[in-house]
Amino acid sequence: MADRDVASWNAMLVGFAQMGFLEKVLRLFYNTRLVGIQAGFVTVMGLTQAAIHAKHLSLLKSVHSFGIHIGVDADVSVCNTWISSYAKCDDLKMAELVFCGIEEGLRTVVSWNSMVAGCTYGDKFDDSLNFYRHMMYDGFRLDVTTVVSLLSSFVCPEALVQGRLVHSHGIHYGFDLDVSVINTLISMYSKCGDIDSARVLFDGICDRTRVSWTAMISGYAQKGDLDEALRLFFAMEAAGELPDLVTVLSMISGCGQSGALELGKWFDNYACSGGLKDNVMVCNALIDMYSKCGSIGDARELFYALPEKIVVSWTTMIAGCALNGEFVEALDLFHQMMELDLRPNRVTFLAVLQACTHTGFLEKGWAISIIQYDDKGISCKSGIRPLLLHGRPSWKKRKLKEALDFVQSMPIKSDAGIWGALLCACKIHLNIEIGEYVAYCLFKLEPHSAAPYVEMANKYALGGRWDGVANIRTMMKRNQVKKFPGQSLVHINGKTCTFTAEDRYHAESELTYPVLDCLALHSREEAYSSHLKWIPEHEAG
Repeated sequence: MADRDVASWNAMLVGFAQMGFLEKVLRLFYNTRLVGIQAGFVTVMGLTQAAIHAKHLSLLKSVHSFGIHIGVDADVSVCNTWISSYAKCDDLKMAELVFCGIEEGLRTVVSWNSMVAGCTYGDKFDDSLNFYRHMMYDGFRLDVTTVVSLLSSFVCPEALVQGRLVHSHGIHYGFDLDVSVINTLISMYSKCGDIDSARVLFDGICDRTRVSWTAMISGYAQKGDLDEALRLFFAMEAAGELPDLVTVLSMISGCGQSGALELGKWFDNYACSGGLKDNVMVCNALIDMYSKCGSIGDARELFYALPEKIVVSWTTMIAGCALNGEFVEALDLFHQMMELDLRPNRVTFLAVLQACTHTGFLEKGWAISIIQYDDKGISCKSGIRPLLLHGRPSWKKRKLKEALDFVQSMPIKSDAGIWGALLCACKIHLNIEIGEYVAYCLFKLEPHSAAPYVEMANKYALGGRWDGVANIRTMMKRNQVKKFPGQSLVHINGKTCTFTAEDRYHAESELTYPVLDCLALHSREEAYSSHLKWIPEHEAG
């Protein structure tokens, strides 16, 4: 082009931004400054899009500053884009700062939706609810995007009540006929443990999309009901909807959670015949499934056959080795990963530290967990913040006080996972004093979660503190905390049988439990016989 105007430059810049070519976007922007082209609204939007694609927070902040410098920050659509961008780059504080910087009279439904969706990205369902309430108080009418974003943030049983309220609100505004809302509701109810409500919604859909089928299949797979998930999988094919990547990933994940190795192998073959096994996500899911089903050999074979291994691939294999007792191999894989200059993530560190725990490598575990931190609390070497199991090698040596000091000295606020792991260690080593302090921290973080109450009650019971057990039960009743019984899944002739703790009402209980009682008696006799072998004859007599 002999003459390039600002529209020409912006068209190229936005095009490269949409394709994710960050370096070309920055080079184009630099060249516009050299030739004297005045950047504007479109330029800033293109640069912002490039920053989102790369999840480059520093670049996003630079674009934000440049936008303020040229005066486009007064445009509400630019601010809405920045809110969404900061949320996607995991900086909710900056997203809220931009939102609060918009004059109340200029805020639109998109502004509120961007903030609600941002809280959803950050798994902050309480915050998303608060913005939802304020949105209605300010007189804004919610739309389909608001409902879908909000429902997407409800992913645990504790959020079920709020999910039902939003569902009711959606019906009030007439969004209950929108298929995207129904699909999101199916997913929400499934993740919150109410699979029956999800199924009622699914059965009521006249024109089911692939997303509808996948959401329902995923719900049953997550619950462990693989029989129904598989039945729907075949019904989906019969209805003319071809299962896609997400559908297959859901089934593979369900097989791993339920230990259904044979069905998992069938889906391995299905993915191969459907051309899905070329996708690294499917291969990673299969490695995870084989590991969880105890078939570490199949997982290893698949891992080494991968043409390109990403961080998730290495992490999945390391976790699989740790889970199956191959602790030395897990550590070797971690060292290989570091030699390849691959950046480990949080899950990688947890898996490696689990291996250190079980092998008794206290010093190695401590070396991994004690890392130099910069002023943001992030490791200068790896970018990993200290997490759940970083103190666990110390607990193995009963250094609970050191573990507690480690948790309290971390540069980030400890979450429920960290305190829960420490409470579990206190139970193992019967340390009631530290356990009570840790439980108190957990009660404040998760007042409606049953896990810390049960752990503390068990610890009191092991120590003979029945008054403490009674107090815990009183607290559970007062806070309306419910404990759901544990379940075991057994696969027989391709069918899944579920057994609940203390449940004698199973259809095959008259045959099953007498056999189990005989096996338990046999085990005790074997243990007693083994014990006698180590006693001198004159003492045994």
